[in-house]
Amino acid sequence: MSVGSARCADNANQSANQKPDGPDDQFGPTTLPLEELHLADSPRTTGVDAAHVQKLARIATPLPPILVHWPTARVIDGVHRVYAARLRGDEWINVRYFEGTAEDAFVEAVRLNTSRGLPLTRADRAAAVERILGTHPQWSDRLVASAAGVTAGTVAAVRKRSTAQDEQLNTRRGRDGRVRPVDPAEGRRRAGQLLAERPDATLRQIAVGAGIALATARDVRERVRRGEDPVPGRFLGPDAATDTGRLMLRTAAETSSGTGDAGMALLVTQLRRDPSLRLTEGGRALLQMMSVPLLLQGDRAQQCADAVPGHRTASVVQVARGCAQRWLEFAEQLERRT
Repeated sequence: MSVGSARCADNANQSANQKPDGPDDQFGPTTLPLEELHLADSPRTTGVDAAHVQKLARIATPLPPILVHWPTARVIDGVHRVYAARLRGDEWINVRYFEGTAEDAFVEAVRLNTSRGLPLTRADRAAAVERILGTHPQWSDRLVASAAGVTAGTVAAVRKRSTAQDEQLNTRRGRDGRVRPVDPAEGRRRAGQLLAERPDATLRQIAVGAGIALATARDVRERVRRGEDPVPGRFLGPDAATDTGRLMLRTAAETSSGTGDAGMALLVTQLRRDPSLRLTEGGRALLQMMSVPLLLQGDRAQQCADAVPGHRTASVVQVARGCAQRWLEFAEQLERRT
């Protein structure tokens, strides 16, 4: 009998040949018969490395404890040690237990096999990343990367092309355990909508409902009170900032020439960002109506004019002038109110 099997046999006699009733790794490793272990769901896509098993079997000292999922007895970390123990003729092996879901057990297997022992191959880690994203879609790229031993950029690329997720989550859990929105602008927009729908709600209620921090909810409330967009320009993305800059430059040029179409377009763009208009039914209807005249510019205006048949010209002119008159009356009504 080998040294390892003799030591395990002594421990087996102490445990009365019974599997423990629960995990007790806080008191040190316990022992299990090799035949009770389940070798499945390994993150290694290529199977067992025979050379590594031979190397472990030649070790004279007891093998380090393996990690086993409680209560399924599935080996999370130490498959090669199990094969080595069998090769040595051992019947029992030292184990520690892991409590958690099967999904968390797989993550732990990946984490341990990327930080010690025989490392996972690049293909193993890539497959693990895709599986973890499927079971833990709320985890941030950095958190998944830390478990799989890859870069956050690799995780982001896998997440982008993955088809395993049926929905895009608005929040993700980071390595520090805090939940943050994927798109800060989206959380601020939800907060602005909640403020319009529930003006008496507390900041904490708004923050919880929108999935944002309390300080962010306070900032959104102050911006709404000032009539500003709840989403600062820095969260709108470079394309939005570039488009706004181009529009302002075009506005200055066209205003100086007397056209003023771009100036009106800029005003409508600013009004669309105001939650007091955008988040009410009447405000949305007004924004939609104000957007229609902006379409009658340049080639579009000529195209619409060419589409009017000769026998309907007078009727279209009458309707257009009537619309202009309604807008003028509406503008005068607003002026009297203020």
